[in-house]
Amino acid sequence: MSHASRQDKDIIQLKPKVGISSCLLGNEVRYDGGHKHARYLIDTLGEYFEFVPYCPEVAIGLGTPRVPIRLVNHASDIRAVNSDNPEIDVSEALSTYAESVLAGLHSLSGFIVKKGSPSCGMEQVQVFQNEIPWYAGRGIFTARLMQLLPELPVEEEGRLMDQCWRENFIARVFTYYRQSL
Repeated sequence: MSHASRQDKDIIQLKPKVGISSCLLGNEVRYDGGHKHARYLIDTLGEYFEFVPYCPEVAIGLGTPRVPIRLVNHASDIRAVNSDNPEIDVSEALSTYAESVLAGLHSLSGFIVKKGSPSCGMEQVQVFQNEIPWYAGRGIFTARLMQLLPELPVEEEGRLMDQCWRENFIARVFTYYRQSL
């Protein structure tokens, strides 16, 4: 076997790297000190991908456990604030963290985020307006990530439990991966 074909074989055998909300891997980083380990999803997609964990809330200095944050609609601007003290606004920190993560995203071919999270949720995240929740938001970190890198495949773990969504995500990740080689 020639040197070039051995290199090609090695490249083909590498798994694409996919960013993932750290709590989905079983890391105890959630506001309550717990996790949301998605064992089936991790075992299934782990055959195809190498996971790179991210927790925006921990990365910006929020402890574990911590008072949860929530999204609020403030003058038509969605903000991530402390649930007990809305004066504590972490929106800019989450957005800035997403921007800093972009420097390392050249090696990622996709991202799996935690459904419903005010930092990581992709769609239908609870947003409060006058203490009334509605479900039309996107987590601050994920919103910024998707804005800055719209072609990067991003999906919520809940939707990946559906075979069609899962197969579509896998195909999009491998397409993105091949284009980056």
